[in-house]
Amino acid sequence: MLIVMSWLREYAEGLPPTRAVADALIRAGFEVEGLRGVGGDVSGVVVGEIVGFELVETKKKAVRWCQVRVAGGEDPSASGVRGVICGAHNFAVGDRVPVALPGAVLPGGFAITARKTYGHVSDGMICSARELGLGEDHDGILVLPPSAPLGADVTELLDRADEILDIAVTPDRGYALSVRGIAREAATAFRLPFTDPGAPPSAQTPTGDAASGRPATGEAEIGEAAGAAYPVVVEDTAGCDRYVARVVTGVDPAAVTPLGWSRRLSLSGMRPISVPVDVTNAVLIGLGQPLHAFDRAKLTGAIVVRRAAAGETLRTLDGVERTLDPEDLVIADDTGPIALAGVMGGASTEISAQTTDIVLEAAHFDPISVARTARRHRLSSEASRRFERG
Repeated sequence: MLIVMSWLREYAEGLPPTRAVADALIRAGFEVEGLRGVGGDVSGVVVGEIVGFELVETKKKAVRWCQVRVAGGEDPSASGVRGVICGAHNFAVGDRVPVALPGAVLPGGFAITARKTYGHVSDGMICSARELGLGEDHDGILVLPPSAPLGADVTELLDRADEILDIAVTPDRGYALSVRGIAREAATAFRLPFTDPGAPPSAQTPTGDAASGRPATGEAEIGEAAGAAYPVVVEDTAGCDRYVARVVTGVDPAAVTPLGWSRRLSLSGMRPISVPVDVTNAVLIGLGQPLHAFDRAKLTGAIVVRRAAAGETLRTLDGVERTLDPEDLVIADDTGPIALAGVMGGASTEISAQTTDIVLEAAHFDPISVARTARRHRLSSEASRRFERG
């Protein structure tokens, strides 16, 4: 379990230096596997805007020859428009991205220079979270919020300096698979007040700022909580003793997760994907409660929690078509199974770039049932790790 110390300190204010926190957790019976600082020395990385790109086909892979503006102005010769080769494809024209200019230095002392590649002179580099020392995500570049000021120093926007605790959690301490659980242990060890993020909203004070990862009031609104519960039928109460589903409407598919939260997820080992998915992952890491979001438009009829029927199949989010066992607990609608309960969702109801309405699931599944399903299908997930532990 990767614990971002700035996140932990919000729930247990007044904690001593991280080394002392690690020692206290060891005395409490936890195995601390590592402690590291993140966000090494970085300079020369600024906010740029993708103003255009063309595909460059090669024998090995397709890359993009991007035109990136790093300063204002209408005249390209004076506006800081640069040509940069980029192997990622997770961005569009108009997106704001971190650009390491020639002369920039990235973590590990990696110096950026202009160089010829794929038939063009790449005048800098568009960076991923890992290249900036913000996590392990290297599947695509880091897309910044549209509000990120053009030409601004990215290091100042990201508030990069932090520390990470790597904690091994034993099966009997499932509560510790969350920032909340570890914060409670740390607060107890040092006899400090514990701010429970799971307390009712009425007991919380809406404060914060996006740069630190603390959401400010009104920020990152992805839609309205319609107040309508989605119809649910729990046929197997032994496998699921609590299931609630809420409809959220008016989701903006173009919305970008606030920078602070993207950073926290990356440092926690989660890849930022989209606002709805990132919200569920933030709750998972912060509170230890797995959630799942379905695309409302792809659901047919009520949600039913039941055992699988013989011969039923389900294509899970990892793209694998799975033949289900009658002992598997599934989430289904009128068309058949749409998720392996407590393990992984199905591809047929996946959130996409066109999703505008979602159904948000929160449930408690039988730990033994989840564990058996995960092992049967050789499919471990962040959700199953937590449900298995109760």
